[in-house]
Amino acid sequence: MTAQPIQAIAIGASAGAVQALLRILPALPVAYPLPVLIVVHVPPDRRNALVALFQSKCPLPVREAEDKEPIAAGTIYFAPSDYHLLVEADRSLALSWDEPVNHSRPAIDVLLQSAADAYGSALAGIVLTGANHDGAAGLAAVGEAGGIAIAQEPGEAQVATMPAAALAACPSARAMTLDDIILYLLTLATT
Repeated sequence: MTAQPIQAIAIGASAGAVQALLRILPALPVAYPLPVLIVVHVPPDRRNALVALFQSKCPLPVREAEDKEPIAAGTIYFAPSDYHLLVEADRSLALSWDEPVNHSRPAIDVLLQSAADAYGSALAGIVLTGANHDGAAGLAAVGEAGGIAIAQEPGEAQVATMPAAALAACPSARAMTLDDIILYLLTLATT
């Protein structure tokens, strides 16, 4: 399988997510060409305040994902609270109220596995800080599809459990610091 240029980025994070994403997302410039799909574990009984927070900090448009919405380049999408976020084969977004996965809805595994199916080797999947194993199977699916699999360096993560589990589950995954992740994402804008 020949690797193709990356066409989408999918990120999952849990405990410590806001701090990690506040380092990464504002660093993406206004002309950044790739869509960024994000699942953060948010309690189902809370309104998701992430969109408003990141809209004020990011040069790129930030929005809550909507069901059947075509994925637009240069846009950051957050999964809504209490819905799984999936990528369809036609590269549109889908929302699901299926059972929680790893005690989470939205679940990182659901996003990464569906995005790996849709994008194959044109996907970069990233697992950041978090306190459970959500994202490990998803990152393995990204690696198996020939995509780029990245996990935050566990020693740098606010909570190391999730990136460590992802690295253990995906032999091709690279451990990177947040600064290295930013540099890598910026190189994708020029390839």
